[in-house]
Amino acid sequence: MSTSHVALGIASDDRKARLAKLKTLKRKQPADEIVAPESERSASPPAEVDIAAQHLPPPTLGMEGPTLEEQAALVEEETRAQAAENAKDDQGIDLFKLQPKKPNWDLKRDLEKKLEVLNVRTDNAIAKLVRERIANAQAAANKTAQPIAADGDDGSTEAAGMDGVALVEGLRVREREEEEERREREEEDLA
Repeated sequence: MSTSHVALGIASDDRKARLAKLKTLKRKQPADEIVAPESERSASPPAEVDIAAQHLPPPTLGMEGPTLEEQAALVEEETRAQAAENAKDDQGIDLFKLQPKKPNWDLKRDLEKKLEVLNVRTDNAIAKLVRERIANAQAAANKTAQPIAADGDDGSTEAAGMDGVALVEGLRVREREEEEERREREEEDLA
């Protein structure tokens, strides 16, 4: 009986060792894999599998865009490229690049908005002056003109209106002024 006890003890120890090995293998294998029966298993132990890699996702999973390290590498690359470009341009600061192309750009900025109001006022003042000239010319013509019979029923007489020459002269003056303004605007646009 002692031999059978010894044989049974060795068999139980061997079985315990195999069960412990099977337990560690089950822990190391993913849940979806099925453990092969002992007869299909190889005699050599399987290679160690990193459990943390299987169960923990990488920190960048689901993130959009470059990581902080990639961004730092891009900034470093841009800085080196800019430093190389600056080293190539050792001539210093070019003053022509600093100044604006048109020296009076700041004076002309927002000037059009202000000029619109002034142009309206100027047009109104010119129209007023032309009307006054016409009225004065009509008054002078009324004094010197001979009375002409009107078609009215009361038999009153009216003086002839403004002299045609004065009216044409007023229109020509206005056209010249408009032409000068147009030329000035074109010159300013070209400058």
